Formats: sequence, C-alpha cells, structure tokens
Amino acid sequence: MDRDDPAYAGQRDYNRVLLNAYDPLVLGPIARFVWRCPTSGLVERYRRHIREPHLDVGPGTGYFLEHSGLPAGSRVTILDPNPTVLRHVSGRLRDFDVTAVEADVLKPLPVTGPFASAALHLVIHCLPGPLERKALAVANVAAVLAPDGVLFGASVLGSGADHRWIARRVLTVFNRQGGFDNLDDTEDGLRAILEQSFERVELDVVGSAALFVATGPRVAAQRAAVAS
Repeated sequence: MDRDDPAYAGQRDYNRVLLNAYDPLVLGPIARFVWRCPTSGLVERYRRHIREPHLDVGPGTGYFLEHSGLPAGSRVTILDPNPTVLRHVSGRLRDFDVTAVEADVLKPLPVTGPFASAALHLVIHCLPGPLERKALAVANVAAVLAPDGVLFGASVLGSGADHRWIARRVLTVFNRQGGFDNLDDTEDGLRAILEQSFERVELDVVGSAALFVATGPRVAAQRAAVAS
C-alpha cells in the first residue's frame, strides 16, 4: 500500500513484533480490561456465524480463524493490504485451504465469491474516517457475499461511547498514533453504514465495542433478481 494512501496508517504497525505480541497483549488484558469486551465472547460469535467459504478482511494474527471451529480443509480467503499479515496468518492456518489476497477493503475487492460469510472483525475502527468513507468497506464486502451470506464483526466505538477512563486514554493515544481513526464513530453511525448495504442488521454494544451481524446483502439480492 502506498504511504500516501489514507488507509496506510491503520495497518502500518502490523509487523512481526506486533503480530507476535498481539494475542497475549491485545486479546488478553486490553480486550478484557480496557475495552471490556473479552476475547472469549468474540470467539463464540465467530463460531456462531462463520460459514464456508469464508472471507476474512483484516485477519489480524489469525487467532479468531484458528478458533472458529471450521473443519480442516475449509476454504478461507484472507484479505489485507499488509503482506506481513498475510504471511503470518497463512503460516498459522495450515489446516485450512487458504487464499491470501493483498488488497484494500476500501477499494473494489479483487475476489469473485460468492462467500457464505465474511468478517470485518476489529477492522472498522482502523479504517480512515469519516464513517461515510468506511461505508465503502461494508459495501465492497456485501458485493461479494452470497444472497444468504452473513457479515459479522466488531469495532471499538469513538469518544462519545460509554468508555472507562483507561479506555479513553488508550483511544486518544491510538488515534494520535494513527492505528485507530474512530473518534467520531458512533453506534448509530455504524448501524447506518451497515443498513446501507444490508437489509437486516443486529448490533449490540459490549463495553467499548459494537458487535454486529448483517444479513441480506442488497447488492447480492439485486444481482440475483437481474439473473432471474
């Protein structure tokens, strides 16, 4: 990804050092005590909604895919602009049939689909704002889902959410550093960009994070209607 791209900062720091520290640090005490959204609950949602073939946008370290309950040999496409992330996750998920795609979710996706499920998990808060721009990511994923496909994920909310003092400190630091761009992200705003691309949206707030499930991709429904 070009350094001048608005999305560059959100993925810049995912080098080998961070990826090796991510699971014990971010998915451990930061998830539980800063964001008040324990990893165990996020894993349960992954296991509930994931289907094959699956598209994982911004797969992080591959932790959630590894614990998703998908059987060995399942077809999984991982998509990220950072090649270090793709190599790390591909190496971790050797039991799956993994396709790695280096791409930016804010641009039309170079994948064909249709996918039965897709995840934007802990990704939206890293994308460059405002939410109107982040809506492109949701629309691009919806475009490659099957008509009965499901999008699920989680995102840390902005400064207007019900954060504890430590979460506000971390939120400010992450936004200043560039890893997050979400100070203006709200529960209502996130729901709105999901509803632009999906007929049904469920959204729950757990601690500092919004957890969502969206079904009925509008683009897929339009495409199916044209084909019939």
